[in-house]
Amino acid sequence: MDLSNLKPAKGSIKRGKRLGRGQGSGKGGTSTRGHKGAKSRSGYSKKIGFEGGQMPLQRRVPKYGFRNINRKEYKGINISTLQSLAEKNNLERIDLEVLMKAGLISKNDLVKILGNGTLERKLEVHAHSFSKSAEEAIKAKEGTAVKI
Repeated sequence: MDLSNLKPAKGSIKRGKRLGRGQGSGKGGTSTRGHKGAKSRSGYSKKIGFEGGQMPLQRRVPKYGFRNINRKEYKGINISTLQSLAEKNNLERIDLEVLMKAGLISKNDLVKILGNGTLERKLEVHAHSFSKSAEEAIKAKEGTAVKI
């Protein structure tokens, strides 16, 4: 046995019904579609959410809310996280590359440093944004907070 003589198992392959090929085939006339109506026509496709003429769910439920297209979503990272990261890897400079390698952010995230926790070493921190308390905590240890 090799690839040149492989065949499907006997009885596993069936021919499709040949519809609409005359009355003698037994599948002529309406071609198993029944009589009249949209489903019997060629090219029929049901609209997404169609409920048989009943008002569909997406039109029954009222619209509400507002989505600001100019909103910037920041990934918040606390000072306590920076402190543990700096201790673990013995760092003086923390930027996006370091945070990415640590698995805290992904490539396209905007980073905001938040002030939860305490900082015990001088750090140079690069991020897109800083909270007031985070910036004060970094500067209190004579570090620098650099906005990208």
